[in-house]
Amino acid sequence: MLDRLFSFFYKNLDVTIDITSKCIIIVTIKITTSKLVRSFNYGDIIMKVAVLAANGKAAKKIIAEALERNLDVTAFARSENTSKATTFVHKDILDITKADLEGFDVVVDAVGGWTADTVGVVPAVVKHLATLLEGSNTRVLVVGGAGSLYVNPEHTVTVDMDKNFPQAWLPISHAHGDALKFLRNSKNLKWTYISPAADFQAEGERSGEYTLAGEEFTLNSKGESTISYADYAIALVDEIISGNHINERISVVSK
Repeated sequence: MLDRLFSFFYKNLDVTIDITSKCIIIVTIKITTSKLVRSFNYGDIIMKVAVLAANGKAAKKIIAEALERNLDVTAFARSENTSKATTFVHKDILDITKADLEGFDVVVDAVGGWTADTVGVVPAVVKHLATLLEGSNTRVLVVGGAGSLYVNPEHTVTVDMDKNFPQAWLPISHAHGDALKFLRNSKNLKWTYISPAADFQAEGERSGEYTLAGEEFTLNSKGESTISYADYAIALVDEIISGNHINERISVVSK
């Protein structure tokens, strides 16, 4: 494995060697993060990724993006596979065992729920995954919500606390908020929670660009909070590859 790792970096780093008059060798190494993230050579290193709730719209975009970049993707769903993944596990997410997730580098939790009867599955799955993966090197990436993003520097007020926030969306927003709170308090779990923009567009175009933000509600260059599922998928797969935000909540918005 190490020889393949060194081979990958050798081919992707910009190395300059200078020999001074005193025969001192100066080696300059330049690393371009975007190059590593977008041009990763999976012939050298193959990451194994599990995507849960694989038949959902966001999950399908994530799977398609991951496959495009040659990740080894396994789809998990309780109904017949409709994603592009060729490796599939037909199983209810809450019935997944530790053995099912053995050997995966990353597990993507794309589980959602929209009614009062189903929103409870959002924090339930996060808790179930923590039980299975705490103490392991497997990372969990959660497709989160925007309602828990902060709107003040003190981080005491969230988007869903606004009086104009649609009442019908509160149950799912609170469910995602509960999941995030659980992750923050978890022990020995490698997680990343990724909030989309407020206007999360299932049929939006793939621009190939996004702005990476943090805990606070962020607008794009047009003063909008929007991102397509396709561009969100790019951001999530970038995080799968880079692992730059372990045990953090990040957010993404269109350019």
